[in-house]
Amino acid sequence: MSKAAIRGVGLVAGVVFALSACNRNTGPDESLADFSAEEIFQRGEFELETSRRASRSLRYFEAIERLYPYTEWSRRALIMQAFAHHRARDFDESRAAAQRFLDMYPNDEDAPYAAYLLALSFYDQVDEVGRDQGVTFQALQHLRRLIEEYPDSDYARSAILKFELAFDHLAAKEMEIGRFYLGRGNHNAAINRFRVVVEDFQTSTHTPEALHRLVEAYLSLGLRDEAQTAAAILGYNFEANPFYQDSFRLLGGQGLEPEARGEGWLRTIYRQALRGDWI
Repeated sequence: MSKAAIRGVGLVAGVVFALSACNRNTGPDESLADFSAEEIFQRGEFELETSRRASRSLRYFEAIERLYPYTEWSRRALIMQAFAHHRARDFDESRAAAQRFLDMYPNDEDAPYAAYLLALSFYDQVDEVGRDQGVTFQALQHLRRLIEEYPDSDYARSAILKFELAFDHLAAKEMEIGRFYLGRGNHNAAINRFRVVVEDFQTSTHTPEALHRLVEAYLSLGLRDEAQTAAAILGYNFEANPFYQDSFRLLGGQGLEPEARGEGWLRTIYRQALRGDWI
């Protein structure tokens, strides 16, 4: 039987169960004790598929855990709770249900999906650069755990993509603060932020700009060796990037050119780049 046919059978079963409940003159507070775990589960699926409010299905999945604990249906109902809470954007409850599933069924075939929902409960709150980044760190932590513990699962590839996006998000936050300081002439504070991007987020999309902003900041402070070295790293790794052209013009305006000079932290980065240990 095809997946579409199976899905159709489940939906029909849900409809039949819903109609049978109505025929018994039961309302929203009807007792579910007279129904089997499978019937209650089907009703929960029916509500999840047909209702605009995913939370309406939770009553049924939660009832299965109470009425039929330690059964296969109870296990399935728990993962559905995590999914329904997430769909309702109740991330705290989704996280709690997913973690409970992992604690109870760590080796179950649905454990990778529970780990994925747990990571998503943080990742789906990573939306604005200006927000506190604690949730982003949590998302990275749980995405990495999923990738490491379930590398062959269907969710590992998606987790890798989301990890890269969350990683880039953190770098964007550092760039935002660095540009803020740079625009107000606080060059040392700006350099500290751009250095974090270059050293800790070197594979992010923000690294070329971070190097260029370092050129700007160091030139403003009269630190020519550092500015030239930052531009040299930028040229070595991102020669075709527009930020390199901007840095090249800035240096040219002062009779300078991209060149590794001095013995500061940027010179160390330059040596790493030459060895292939950076980027």
